[in-house]
Amino acid sequence: MSENPTIEIHLTDDDLRGALERDVRAGLAAEHKTLPPVWFYDARGSELFDDITRLPEYYLTRAERRLLQANAGEFAAKSQADMLVELGAGTCDKSRVLLDAMRDEGTLGRYVPFDVSDSTIWGAAKVLVDDYPGLEVHAVVGDFHRHLDRIPGGGRRAVAFLGSTLGNLTPEQRKRFFFDLDCVMTTDDRLLIGIDLVKEPERLVAAYDDAGGVTAEFNRNVLRVLNRELDADFDVDRFDHVARWNEKCSWMEMRLRSTVEQSVRIDALDLEIEFGDGEDIHTEISAKFTRDGFEAELYEAGFVTDVMWEDPEGFLLTMATPYC
Repeated sequence: MSENPTIEIHLTDDDLRGALERDVRAGLAAEHKTLPPVWFYDARGSELFDDITRLPEYYLTRAERRLLQANAGEFAAKSQADMLVELGAGTCDKSRVLLDAMRDEGTLGRYVPFDVSDSTIWGAAKVLVDDYPGLEVHAVVGDFHRHLDRIPGGGRRAVAFLGSTLGNLTPEQRKRFFFDLDCVMTTDDRLLIGIDLVKEPERLVAAYDDAGGVTAEFNRNVLRVLNRELDADFDVDRFDHVARWNEKCSWMEMRLRSTVEQSVRIDALDLEIEFGDGEDIHTEISAKFTRDGFEAELYEAGFVTDVMWEDPEGFLLTMATPYC
């Protein structure tokens, strides 16, 4: 008999609406316009990103999956974790590789999917309790910038942060994230994190500007979100998708570039936003790392590296332990 999953909600629809309004008001009124990438992911945006992960140019997802499939057993044996916490769990698809390995190791007891969408992780949680008899599923709806202290304790925990999501954070944001994570983890816990490595700029740009235009549509989708949610009147066709490698910062940048001088009205915020011809909205970064640099960043944040697994396509999976 499967146990019913439980869900703990720290982030409501009203919270998300307030965050959207604050981000848009501050980001589009700034001298250098920005929008955080979290607002890409309405239902359509999630579908488009799923399409991106299957593109030949976008190597990150397939490389990470290969690493998980090849090394999940070693991870389960070394960590001896009985609880898997996945930050940004989404549909919990990648979790299954780790859950299978922990079950085979004989340690699996509890799974904690952590995400901003209650409907997504609740649907996944109900499927998982049927597929893994005896598994306790405790879903947490929250923002990993604010609610890491709500992760349940007890036992030996493995905290997974996959999909190169860490790369969407600036160095300052990463430092804060690792600090908050270190505060809630013990020396019995383990961190499993996926990152992309620095490689040829041509390969990087292709991954974020595919020939079929799927990533361009994904980037522009954020404007459709604002049109729907904030009663804005963006003409999506008047913005070009731009992807470029910033060598100084070691990250890919995605931007939306206005192709004309134009004025956009956002009725819900009583805002009128002016765009010059060629003016950008900065929508996302995706930082790329080196092995030595990332190991040093982890150590500075309070983690010692246990093992690194690298895929031939230049993706890295790292297991680390808090050292104090």
